[in-house]
Amino acid sequence: MAEEKSGITGTKDLSGEKTVLSVKNLVKRFPIKNGVFGSSSASVHAVEDVSFELRKKETLAIVGESGCGKSTTGKCVLRLIEPTSGLVELDGKDFTALKGQQLKQARQKMKLIFQDPYSSLNPRMTVMDIIGEPIDIAGTYKTRAERNTRIEEVMQEVGLDLEFKYRYPHEFSGGQRQRIGIARAIVLEPEIVVCDEPVSALDVSVQAKVINLLEDLQQDHGLSYIFISHDLSVVRHIADTVMVMYLGHQMEFASKNDLFAHPLHPYTQALLDVIPRIRHERIQQKRILQGDVPSPANPPSGCVFHTRCTKAMRACSEKAPNRLEVEPGHFCACHLYDTSLTDEERTPQIAHVLEAASKAVREAHLEEKFEK
Repeated sequence: MAEEKSGITGTKDLSGEKTVLSVKNLVKRFPIKNGVFGSSSASVHAVEDVSFELRKKETLAIVGESGCGKSTTGKCVLRLIEPTSGLVELDGKDFTALKGQQLKQARQKMKLIFQDPYSSLNPRMTVMDIIGEPIDIAGTYKTRAERNTRIEEVMQEVGLDLEFKYRYPHEFSGGQRQRIGIARAIVLEPEIVVCDEPVSALDVSVQAKVINLLEDLQQDHGLSYIFISHDLSVVRHIADTVMVMYLGHQMEFASKNDLFAHPLHPYTQALLDVIPRIRHERIQQKRILQGDVPSPANPPSGCVFHTRCTKAMRACSEKAPNRLEVEPGHFCACHLYDTSLTDEERTPQIAHVLEAASKAVREAHLEEKFEK
């Protein structure tokens, strides 16, 4: 019943599918260089202790505000950016330890669809050469005829007319260019495709066609997707599981149905409240996030969301929350669900601030008395 009310589409049964990717305690920090000699005294905390698993045929969506670490997580998984620490296992093998030819072969199993279909295609290359470039690098087909046959097969799969193969990117619309990018990503028959905001630069009508194409390809080839997006309406349609990120941290992880029907983290609740709905809702009834996202170079102590959270408690500013399995398969990093907290630690943050201010005023009065 909850699914019908919220308009959430059903998810696939993945109970018997194997785990193709496992990410454990992933961390990425970018050093901030200062001075003439480029010495580093601080760093940008882009990704902090992120863990998840991806099964065959599963679509895992990573959502959050701009700058939360979604794309960096995807690039670290692919090793387009080397992680600072953590483990990425591909088919049970340590992907982060691979080098040289082994890394080159393993990368054939994971591909990327870029966000911008305009800048991600080489304007001097024809469609055939763009799609065939991964084949040329991998050397998987011995003859030119085999290579060209495979390219034509993929073009037909993604809905591109074979007459387009000798044309250049500037001759196509945004939707057609993204189809070329998708064809390039699947030409080597990978297991995993990281989709980095693949429809955000497209018109709404074109978005639906590209999303349907991705779903058809997943069904036909058993692909697993890491779908990075800030558009929760799109995520609601395509995802099986959802991971919510904020300031590089993993806030919540659950199946799509559980997360949309019963969000646990205050940040997730606020994100879902801004999804457009065809209902008679007043803006005052929605939880609107106040304030700006803190700098990742100087993140808040404790829970990184406590500076914007309306439910923040004393513990939130003092220690980072553990990732708890609040419900079966539903994980949340929030002190609200930590039963080990004391009553003092559960004091609302506003009350804690008022108490500290009152104490400061009393101390100031005492100092005045001593001075007199």
